[in-house]
Parts: sequence; structure tokens; C-alpha cells
Amino acid sequence: MESSFRQAKWNEPIIFELGKKGRRGYIVPKLEEDIKKIVGNIEELIPKEILREKPPKLPELSEVEVVRHFIRLSQMNYSIDLGLYPLGSCTMKYNPKINEFLANHKGLNWIHPYQDEDTVQGILAILYWLGKWLAEITGTKEVCLHPAAGAHGELLGTLLMRAYHKKNGELKERKEIIVPDSAHGTNPASAAMAGFEVVVVPSDQNGCVNIEALKNAVSEKTAGLMLTNPNTLGIFERNIEEIARIIHEVGGLLYYDGANLNAILGKARPGDMGFDIVHINIHKTFGTPHGGGGPGAGPIGVREGLEPFLPVPRIAYDGKRYYLDYDKPESIGRIRGFFGNIAVLLKAYAYILSLGAEGLKEVAEISVLNANYIAKKLAEVEGFTLPYGMLQPRKHECVFSVKKLRNERNVEALHVAKRLLDFGLHAPTMYFPQIVEEALMIEPTESFEKEELDRFIKALKKISEESYENPEKVRNAPKNTAISRLDEVKASHPRTMALSWKMYLKKTASQ
Repeated sequence: MESSFRQAKWNEPIIFELGKKGRRGYIVPKLEEDIKKIVGNIEELIPKEILREKPPKLPELSEVEVVRHFIRLSQMNYSIDLGLYPLGSCTMKYNPKINEFLANHKGLNWIHPYQDEDTVQGILAILYWLGKWLAEITGTKEVCLHPAAGAHGELLGTLLMRAYHKKNGELKERKEIIVPDSAHGTNPASAAMAGFEVVVVPSDQNGCVNIEALKNAVSEKTAGLMLTNPNTLGIFERNIEEIARIIHEVGGLLYYDGANLNAILGKARPGDMGFDIVHINIHKTFGTPHGGGGPGAGPIGVREGLEPFLPVPRIAYDGKRYYLDYDKPESIGRIRGFFGNIAVLLKAYAYILSLGAEGLKEVAEISVLNANYIAKKLAEVEGFTLPYGMLQPRKHECVFSVKKLRNERNVEALHVAKRLLDFGLHAPTMYFPQIVEEALMIEPTESFEKEELDRFIKALKKISEESYENPEKVRNAPKNTAISRLDEVKASHPRTMALSWKMYLKKTASQ
């Protein structure tokens, strides 16, 4: 437990502060004379307008210095390969190394999007069939693989709503997109970016969409509803068919936020529930890296009748060869360069291929089992409350409130999360969804065994005991990490952040 965990604490300089002039990790061999005769003077091939007057100020290090630097930094960090990463609604699962190996195959990562179609039939086939598999998994007609992330997929989904209503001559009237009060923050942001007004509907006493409030919210102004199912509380929207009927009766579209798809793989399909547009978080559900700013992938699937609006180019197959189809006059156009984050999509292809239909079902079964195991065990811990009770099972995640600890011992969700770090465990998502006070949102996924879940539960039980016996210890955590308590405001303030070496030099020069 706590006493056995001590994170490495290297006094590691910035890489620009390491090394010495003249050191090299790799030396490019000089061109042989016969090659020079063919290519000429390399310097003369570079346009003068992009030539630098001086060489860039890059760090000069040997290979071993670079390796040591990044290994030391990794020892001061936490990763999915070290242990449980229970960030709710993020589905931080283990990424199989075989998928990384396959995506790095030189036959795949050396191809170029400008190559002739006949020379890239392999990758086009992979992407074509990945789209077909995802359509089958989600119950949709056609899938576009282009979006670079979940929020990018959301933007595409809302743009498809615009295109649909515009074709029907109703875009001027369809000004509103409805979102539940437990929705992900990207939902209203995406709707607003697409030019819609956001209407929020509350949850009912069961943590689901309030049906009466939804009926009062819909009108001829409704463009659609953005919803995830299971929802952000980990509860399945049991009235989903009625919700779909309410939206469709007023002419709106139902949009599925795929953040929580992991819970229903092979068990239920959004398309069968009545969703018209479905986004898929490849980097959540299908075993590809998630976090650190990307890259991700957020494909969008649509029901029949909406596929004409999807971005171009589409990958098509005529029975003999795969090709890029641009002949889609109703398409909204391009939403990014080329055809998507191919390496991420390749890993998802390998993940689905290795698991198969039965394996994907098992992913859902174990992730739901793990979430309910944690929900049941933590509901017995003093100071931890499970809103909406245990009467309805959770799916992929469970949301606890530590409001009781805050009221009785002045220990908040932030303090509990920070103290968890002292046990060598990553914290869950905090303060979300906002309808739960002092929320801790926990998603264990299917990647972790019972022993690891028990270690997590035992640590939270210990923190509960400490909160009543020695609350200052919890409020001042962490102590066993490379970096102890940060000034949260200062750490994220634009005036103190230095995101590049150039920015760092400028800030230090002015101090």
C-alpha cells in the first residue's frame, strides 16, 4: 500500500539544458559522388525563402543521454501499463502491444496519401472493412473514419444535422439542440460551434433523462438531441425508445455520444435504439492510446438517408478494386486532410480482428462486472455515497459523492483524489458530472483483474478512515510523488505556463 510506493524523483533538467556542443545521436552519412551527380547540390534544391539564416537552436546530445532523459521522466510518471487508470467516461484501457507492432509495420507506415490508388489497395481495404465492422457494431448504415477525435466527430455530427435540415428547407427554424444536464461538456460546445442554441433538460430521480421535461423542451425549433447511453452516471437510459420517438415526432435527429460504448459492445446497438448519428471513440473503446493530446479517432456512423451528407472522399469497392469516391454532391465536404488518423485506425482494426464478436461481448461483460463490483464495495465505505442508489445496476462506470466527507471533515473530492496518488494509483475523474456534488467518477474497464480493483478499494477505504482520524493528512496529500501539491490555479494559468523552450526563455528573461 502507501508505505511500499515511492515515486522516482530525479532532479532532471529540461533536455535543452543537457548535452554539449558537438554531441550527436546520429550522423547522416555524406552523399557519395555518384548520387551527387544525380541529385545535385542538396542546398540548392531547398527554396531560398524557407532557408534559415542560422541553424535552429536544438539540443546537442548523444543517443544515450536522450534515452536516460526520457526514461527518468517516465519513472516520474504514471501510465496504463503500471496500473488502474479509473478516469470515468474516458475508458482508459490497456493497449495491446501487438497492435502497436502492426501499426508500425513498414509496409503500412511508409505509404503516402498522395500515392496512386492502385499502389495502396491494402490500406484502402483495411479502412473499408473497418468502416463496415463499425457500422455493424453500432447498427448504422455507413461510417466515416475521418474525424480526428471524439469532439471532432461531434462537430461532424452536428454539421450533418445542419445539412439534413437544410435539405428539408428547415434550417432557419431548427435552431436548438437539446442536451441532458449530465452530458459531456463537448456536447454543448460542439452544438454551439455548429451554430445551434443549446437547451438543457434535467435528469429525473433515477438519473435518466426527465421525460416530461424533454416533452416540454421539444418543438419545431428542435434540430436534435445529443445523448450517451449508458449515460454519464453509468445508468442505462431505459426509456431510450420513447426518447427517440419524442425527438423524431418533432422532426429532430437523435445523436449518440459514443464515450460509453464500451459497456454495450455486442449487447446493444445505438442504431437499434433509434439513434440517427453515432460517434465512436476509437481511442476509448477499441484499445488504442488515449490521452496526452492525441492522436485519436472519432468515426461517425449514420442511418440510411443521412449517408449522402458524409464527408469526402469515401472509400468504395467495386468488387475488384478499392477506390476513393468524391462524387457525392450532397456531401458537407472535407473535415480534415486526407483520410483520418490511419495509425490509430489500424490498431482498432487489429483489436477488433483479434477479439472477434464474442471477444467484444466479453469486453462489455467484464467492464460492467468490474464497475458494479466497485460500486457495491465502495457503497459500504464511510463517507462514500452512490447517488440514485444500488437499485439499478451500473454499466461501465459509477459516480460516487464524498459530500458527506466534505460536510463532516472538510475533506473534498480533490483531496481524496490527491491522496490516492500516494498509494501509486491514478485518481478517478473529479467533479463530473456536475449534477453530483463532490463527484468521483470511476471507470475500471475490463483491463484490470480483481486484485487490482481490491487494491483500489482498499486505498479508498484507508483514505476514508484517515479523513475521520487525521483529515489534515488527506488535505495535504500527495507526499510520495515526484511532485507534491501543486498550486492548481498557477499551474494552469497562461502567465505561468511555458509550453515550449522558446516560451520558457522568454518568460525567464522577463523575470
